[in-house]
Amino acid sequence: MVARGRRGTIGADTASADLPGGTQSIRRAVAVLRILATARETGLKLTEISRHAELAHPTTHRILSVLVAEGIVEQRPGTRRYVVGEQIPLLALSRRTCDPLLDIVSPHLKAAVAAIGDTGFLTRRTGLDTVCVARQLGTYPIQVLAWDVGDRRPLGVSNAGIAILSGMQTDAVRGVLARNRSRFSRYDISTETILREVATARARGFAVRARSLTPGSGSISVMIRSSSGAAHGALSITPISRRLSPRRTEEIVARLRMHAEAIELELRKAAASRSARS
Repeated sequence: MVARGRRGTIGADTASADLPGGTQSIRRAVAVLRILATARETGLKLTEISRHAELAHPTTHRILSVLVAEGIVEQRPGTRRYVVGEQIPLLALSRRTCDPLLDIVSPHLKAAVAAIGDTGFLTRRTGLDTVCVARQLGTYPIQVLAWDVGDRRPLGVSNAGIAILSGMQTDAVRGVLARNRSRFSRYDISTETILREVATARARGFAVRARSLTPGSGSISVMIRSSSGAAHGALSITPISRRLSPRRTEEIVARLRMHAEAIELELRKAAASRSARS
């Protein structure tokens, strides 16, 4: 049974403490939803959400109560953990447009994985997070399933996130990391470590980790730029560690770069076509 909050008093109480029009309340609520999205079905407790959002417990509780009352968030009665509510996927049904990035990338991801043999992923940046939007299994007997489609992590935590950050200006990177700082402790990683990895990836033109977030595996990621030139996403391959020799790393990077460049070209052509029609 889902816990329900009281809409009237909570909404008024929250708005009175925030910016005109409830702008601050809305931003805080969206931040809470993003944090919950990273936990998926496991959910998070009030104290964890409060810490990651850098909000006081009473403020976090008020926000959660409103979201629960609206069905945007649910609270599991057994664990008292909060999870994204059923209204989110139902609201998403109203948008039937497909993702042009996914349509363009899918054949390239399949081709890259077919040539390499290890699991491949397409990760996309969305605000302060990265989201896995596609996964393709390889042919090697041992496959590393580091991400499920829909998995969300703070930008900078995953190797794909490092690749994306390496394509951004340094000031922009520091801004993202500052806003995500409180969320990094869950992954046992620091802002300083991320900055070092980003600098290395920027110099190399790709991101690599001999030991990724999944034990016993590594990760290689190459950034994809949008039609406007912004760091938009990343192609990643996650082999088991013993398959990640320096020579094989070079081979994988070359393959991923080839596909990334082809994807970027198709994105620019698609954007030009849309512009010509408008």
